[in-house]
Formats: sequence, C-alpha cells, structure tokens
Amino acid sequence: MAGSLKTDPAIERWVEMRHNLHETFRWTGKSTRQVLIWGAIVPIGLFMLANATEGKFNLNAKRKDESIVVRK
Repeated sequence: MAGSLKTDPAIERWVEMRHNLHETFRWTGKSTRQVLIWGAIVPIGLFMLANATEGKFNLNAKRKDESIVVRK
C-alpha cells in the first residue's frame, strides 16, 4: 500500500523550506512588526482586559434568567 503513494514535488519543496526555516530566516520590517504585535501587544491587551473585568462577573450556579453581572 505504501508504494502506491504519489508525492507532490511542490509539497515536498514546501516541507523542506519549512524544515530549514531557522537557517534562512531574516528579520525584516514585516517579521519584526508581527513579532511585536503577536508577542507583546496582544498578550498585554488580553492581560489589561482580564484585569479590567476582574470580579465583575459571577458564573457560580447561575440559571438562565439570572444575571452574571455583579452589582456592588
């Protein structure tokens, strides 16, 4: 069964490129921007969102008609 498998040369080239990415990677403006956005801005934004909503919702034993918003 394994002998009847056809290999696609384009897929094989892509796999080889991805395998050697660490050898050919170059820092460009686009790659730097993506690292900053996904490595710093998004996590910091999610952290700020989590801190802003801390303690505002209570999901413990709530029914459909009960509000999850904590009113102080």
